[in-house]
Amino acid sequence: MWSDHPDTQDLLAGAREGRDGAVDRLLDVHREPLRRMIGLRLDPALAARLDASDIVQDVLIEAHRRLEDYLRNPMMPFRLWLRHIAQDHVIDAHRRHRQAQRRSLDREQPIVPNVLADHSSYELAGQLLDTERTPASAAIQHELQRKLDSAVAALVDDDREVILMRHREQYSNQQVAASLGLSEAAASMRYLRAIRRLRGVLLPEDKP
Repeated sequence: MWSDHPDTQDLLAGAREGRDGAVDRLLDVHREPLRRMIGLRLDPALAARLDASDIVQDVLIEAHRRLEDYLRNPMMPFRLWLRHIAQDHVIDAHRRHRQAQRRSLDREQPIVPNVLADHSSYELAGQLLDTERTPASAAIQHELQRKLDSAVAALVDDDREVILMRHREQYSNQQVAASLGLSEAAASMRYLRAIRRLRGVLLPEDKP
């Protein structure tokens, strides 16, 4: 989970004041949370060609360039500002690599890697699927995982992001709301809509 570093506010103040080393330290303490966040969202085929750390470096370079504007008008928490920059770079990386390669990245791979391949994925599947139709076996669970990853990949960005935050990063609704700049009610509704759409992708025959 990406929460505020305890030194963030002091470092932001130091950056505003021009304190030596404050900007470098501010960006450095967010490097690892950025790397984890980006790594969760890289297509597996792209991840084989491009390390998340390379994208992190590009994000931090852009953040450094834009920091003065942010400090003049901090409209959102610093970590959320960095998250938005990172999301743009991930989208650009997928687009650039798909366009640049004559042989496209494996279309059978989901945009989202197996980030739900843990206990949380089976809890989520239990909410969406009739467990009587999915008996517990290694083969069935593997197929369920593949379908779940593909279904998450098929969601629009907002829906996919809230699913990842709730079921992989283990954010509470309150934390999702704070991270996305939403009210708790709006965050809850976004999550419920995403779950309904995910179920619709997994079980299209259930659509009205």
